[in-house]
Amino acid sequence: MFRSEYADVPPVDLPIHDAVLGGAAAFGDAPALIDGTDGTTLTYEQVDRFHRRVAAALAETGVRKGDVLALHSPNTVAFPLAFYAATRAGASVTTVHPLATAEEFAKQLKDCAARWIVTVSPLLDTARRAAELAGGVQEILVCDSAPGHRSLVDMLASTAPEPSVAIDPAEDVAALPYSSGTTGTPKGVMLTHRQIATNLAQLEPLMPAAPGDRVLAVLPFFHIYGLTALMNAPLRLGATVVVLPRFDLEQFLAAIQNHRITSLYVAPPIVLALAKHPLVADYDLSSLKYIVSAAAPLDARLAAACSRRLGLPPVGQAYGMTELSPGTHVVPLDAMTDAPPGTVGKLIAGTEMRIVSLTEPGKDLPADESGEILIRGPQIMKGYLGRPDATAAMIDEEGWLHTGDVGHVDTDGWLFVVDRVKELIKYKGFQVAPAELEALLLTHPGIADAAVVGEYDDDGNEVPRAFVVRQPAAPDLAEGEIMMYVAERVAPYKRVRKVTFTDAVPRAASGKILRRELRGRA
Repeated sequence: MFRSEYADVPPVDLPIHDAVLGGAAAFGDAPALIDGTDGTTLTYEQVDRFHRRVAAALAETGVRKGDVLALHSPNTVAFPLAFYAATRAGASVTTVHPLATAEEFAKQLKDCAARWIVTVSPLLDTARRAAELAGGVQEILVCDSAPGHRSLVDMLASTAPEPSVAIDPAEDVAALPYSSGTTGTPKGVMLTHRQIATNLAQLEPLMPAAPGDRVLAVLPFFHIYGLTALMNAPLRLGATVVVLPRFDLEQFLAAIQNHRITSLYVAPPIVLALAKHPLVADYDLSSLKYIVSAAAPLDARLAAACSRRLGLPPVGQAYGMTELSPGTHVVPLDAMTDAPPGTVGKLIAGTEMRIVSLTEPGKDLPADESGEILIRGPQIMKGYLGRPDATAAMIDEEGWLHTGDVGHVDTDGWLFVVDRVKELIKYKGFQVAPAELEALLLTHPGIADAAVVGEYDDDGNEVPRAFVVRQPAAPDLAEGEIMMYVAERVAPYKRVRKVTFTDAVPRAASGKILRRELRGRA
């Protein structure tokens, strides 16, 4: 068993809005959130006051403890207001990918019985259609403005009393992101107030922030990585968060230059752009102090190329998953120069890890031997919503969460993730479940069987590749038709990027698809 070398932190038994914004009064007029596109700025005092007014309006509307509110939005300065207002009113927040189709959104709404939606006007049509399909949605609110819908701006004028909700941080769910876990279709991950708040305290000694620091939030807040690293963590410590709605390289580089960004939390495709794209040379990025990459594996050579080009310490990595609130490992800021290339870091405070054999279940392995990574700590999820069997398959009776990742630890405690047992595809940090795409492909009348695996493209992104068996009646079924069929029914990040026709999908006697064989073919 491997234990963190850092001192344990006590559980943070606070609602997440208090754990994050409890120091807002002390930060006062310091900028908390800046819109990186138009410069709109909210101070800490405004974030604190505004989210309390929106919480009052939500409570007046009928939001009660136990309700679920779906937050369906790209990054905006209003996103944190909506999140903290909802939790202060007693609701759990389920975050929704802004590019989800109405059908995908509806599945999530129905699964978690969400009664409220907060969205933005460009996404209203999708939200309305999803609400119709799911049923049970009482009202759709907007962050900006739209005819026929109340906005958060309108709600700031509420004179209703601020809600006083008895929240049990250890039991009550604050966030309900959806994750595929190690396999299967997306499931609601129940993260309590204590789990998220304690994970912030665990990460702080290794990844400190302070007033004057400027963090660029380009990775989505709806993803647990963005929610923690780019929203909760910096706002808890008085830093300034500059918000971008999506990644556009020119806009991204201009924001670093114009807002004097000091720290970046990114995914590997952004590291690739910083290392190789000619546009980078046109901007002054000298304010940057460090870069951290997570959400997907980062090639050590690519990380080195990025740091050399920008004159920065080596790009640090971090490791975790939605089910872990999300962090378990990070390369400490003060150790970035000395950390071995390719490591995802050291165990954070209060966290334990085992590396177990892939061939002898339950057998613990020593340093430098690769096996499945198991994690135990206060940040482990409460469970999957309504899926006790899936929860039991993920977390064993001793409280160890089986990550499905394969790795090894060196004698100094650095973790290296070398492979994945799990079948999940990570496209630019977003989770794509092969089973979900396979089920969709099998609805095509011309497809007899199908399997999906991940394959790395020329830019280092893992993309879905489908192996398809044609129906005898559809001998002319083409690759383009299949890719279009999928594209019309899923969010863009889930699209099948390549198709290979085959006579049969290889399967074990149990019926399980032999994906390793297919990866070999690819």
